[in-house]
Amino acid sequence: MARGLPELVCLPNHEVAIMSFPAALYQPFPHRRRLLLWSVLATLVVLLLLTRGHRALAPGVDLPPLTVLAIFGAALVCEYMDSALGMGYGTTLTPLLLIAGFAPMTIVPAVLFSELLTGVAAGLLHHRDGNLDLLADRRARLTLVSLAALSGVGAIAAVLLALRLPGHWLALAIVAIVLAMGLITLATAGRRIPYRPGAILAVGLVAAFNKGLSGGGYGPLVTAGQVVSGLPPRQAVAITSLAEALTCLIGLGGYLALGGVLDGDLLLPLAGGAMLSVPWATLTVRHLPEVWLRTGVGTLTILLGLVSLARLLAR
Repeated sequence: MARGLPELVCLPNHEVAIMSFPAALYQPFPHRRRLLLWSVLATLVVLLLLTRGHRALAPGVDLPPLTVLAIFGAALVCEYMDSALGMGYGTTLTPLLLIAGFAPMTIVPAVLFSELLTGVAAGLLHHRDGNLDLLADRRARLTLVSLAALSGVGAIAAVLLALRLPGHWLALAIVAIVLAMGLITLATAGRRIPYRPGAILAVGLVAAFNKGLSGGGYGPLVTAGQVVSGLPPRQAVAITSLAEALTCLIGLGGYLALGGVLDGDLLLPLAGGAMLSVPWATLTVRHLPEVWLRTGVGTLTILLGLVSLARLLAR
């Protein structure tokens, strides 16, 4: 758009306003209904968490209401980051829950279940907010179907090997791939890259395996892998949410089949916090410039890779 020319802005109620881009930033808040509904739901979830009192959220762990609210807040923040940049929920939240005293076989199914819900919700809202149009974009459909198919294969393989495979060297290899993807994403933030579906498939398989094995690590690989392979960041974030939902569904089914349990009291703060973050995350993706999204994806990918590497070296 040439400098000084007006811009047509489509508002959620289908009205069209004419304004310059800087002026649009100072308009009255256009999502009042979303804010009102969100406020009501957030209040109900917080009240429900507070009324559960000191119930034990894990065997041998008695958590007070403020700790439950802290888990709720952590899930909200981590999922906002995940739905806005395509990564960070399981990778960040799983170690926090380990520190809180939950057992790994309790954490992973709960994280997978909450991400199943938020992945579907985020995909629908990304479509609603204009970040992805699977009906009109054949390339986006092909990418989603390919990632979903490979996600199933990787998740099943991970569940079958979860209790048998020494994961140290595999984890190191995955961390190396994550760091490489982050560096490439930053290096190409201002460039257009040709679409390469083969690269997306390879990254998707490795990412799904890691997701089923640990409950995290899917987003950094798949989101950065799509951007590096030529997809716009907005589409990459939205597709990651939908593909991750299927990966979580398959991984969750595998864990339950192997004797894992869904802790209902842990699910409430996780799912409640995560779901409440999604409406604002998809709006963030809609309004951020593409270069900012690429830079954010690359930077967060590198940071998560470095944190994962530090954890591995500390063992």
